[in-house]
Amino acid sequence: MKVGIFHYLSTAYAIDPAVLAKRAEELGFDSFWLPEHPIMPVTTVTPFPLGGPIPAFYADLIDPFVGLARASAVTKTIKLGTGICLVPERNPLLLAKEIATLDHFSGGRFLFGIGAGWLKEETEIMGGDFAHRWTQTQEAVMAMKALWTQEEAEYHGRYYDFPPVRSFPKPAQKPHPPIVLGSITSRRVFQRIVAWGDAWMPVGVSLEEMKHGRETLNELAAQAGRDPRSIQVVAFFAPPDPAGLQALEEAGADAALIALETAGEQEALAKLEEIAQQALP
Repeated sequence: MKVGIFHYLSTAYAIDPAVLAKRAEELGFDSFWLPEHPIMPVTTVTPFPLGGPIPAFYADLIDPFVGLARASAVTKTIKLGTGICLVPERNPLLLAKEIATLDHFSGGRFLFGIGAGWLKEETEIMGGDFAHRWTQTQEAVMAMKALWTQEEAEYHGRYYDFPPVRSFPKPAQKPHPPIVLGSITSRRVFQRIVAWGDAWMPVGVSLEEMKHGRETLNELAAQAGRDPRSIQVVAFFAPPDPAGLQALEEAGADAALIALETAGEQEALAKLEEIAQQALP
């Protein structure tokens, strides 16, 4: 099973993502992922999904695309992912350009991990429709697919509406980078993945739920005339031990992302080495 690193504390006072990604590649990790929160409202009522207060460092997270661009410049093979990009909070015309540029210069190594967001106040400040955020996300993705694959692209929807435009460069990966949906388990999620995604990144689910999700994806893909093997399962916040990784693989995961929850350079590199010794063959 492929094992990647998710740098949970990706802030301006943390280790440079270029340094961390370079070492992760040297150690044999398959992928390197960065999170996103463009802003943090000072006052919120939305509960934090993991319980307790929202971590203070969420306001300090760097822009993932700038961080991944730094990482791409000093690496050659490790894949580079957003874990996750908050699509309703971005303009798809600009986002399509950023992604295509990163994928082009990295030689086709970008993995587009996406989500619709959980923090209502943040989504609304950034211009998203929280109540219909997944509908908005789907529209954005469909608009970006048009921009990535057509010489002259146009899109006409509820949230995004533009006449024929030209947008270059195109991504190195054809037809476009894999779209990895980060979400809980639900039939609606699986229907979205089969219709317009490439992978499921389960968040906060049990092994049994992951296994059921994999089976449901296979069933829905077959019904839609799609090869179930074209859809990956990427386990988020995976345990770093061999037994835990094996259990995820048996539950249907194709890849696992282990969170690195240290910030300083020396501490982060030491922890990365420790994780590699535990998790990599």
